[in-house]
Amino acid sequence: MSVSIVASRYAKSLIELAKEKNVLEAVYQDMQLFLGIAKENRGLMLALKSPVVRHEKKLAILKAIFEDKVNTVTFAIFNIITKKNRESILDAIAEEFVLAYNDFQGIQKAIITTPSELTEELRVQFTQIVASATGKSVQLEEKIDPSLIGGYLLRVNDRQIDASIKNRLNQLKLELTQ
Repeated sequence: MSVSIVASRYAKSLIELAKEKNVLEAVYQDMQLFLGIAKENRGLMLALKSPVVRHEKKLAILKAIFEDKVNTVTFAIFNIITKKNRESILDAIAEEFVLAYNDFQGIQKAIITTPSELTEELRVQFTQIVASATGKSVQLEEKIDPSLIGGYLLRVNDRQIDASIKNRLNQLKLELTQ
């Protein structure tokens, strides 16, 4: 079974448990915290994915880092996942949980990449474009990439609109070389 399917199943179970215990927001914040720490600390994920490190040691690592920082429901899930020998996909489970939470709350994440910082007016326009297309409230993540020269790159789920000058120049270059 693929990692994404297994991670999705764990995430859905965790969402249901968190809703049942009325700690959905706290568990969401915990998953965000875990993802942040996992991205900043490559060694943590290497240890969790390592077949050489014993499962008891992996649980001890998670306990040392997270036990006093996360909700008891979240830590109980960490404990269960480790006992089921699935700690190597904990990051995928956390990502799937965030996606499921956003879907449950009606939130659509969109990534806008521009060559310079967006003005408030443009930020509102992009948010409205995505909101009207998806019918959900929008969480806009902004990235800056000076190599785009001008224009923008808008990514929503697996769809992408590339209206950058860099892309147009590349298309023109291809047309001229044919």
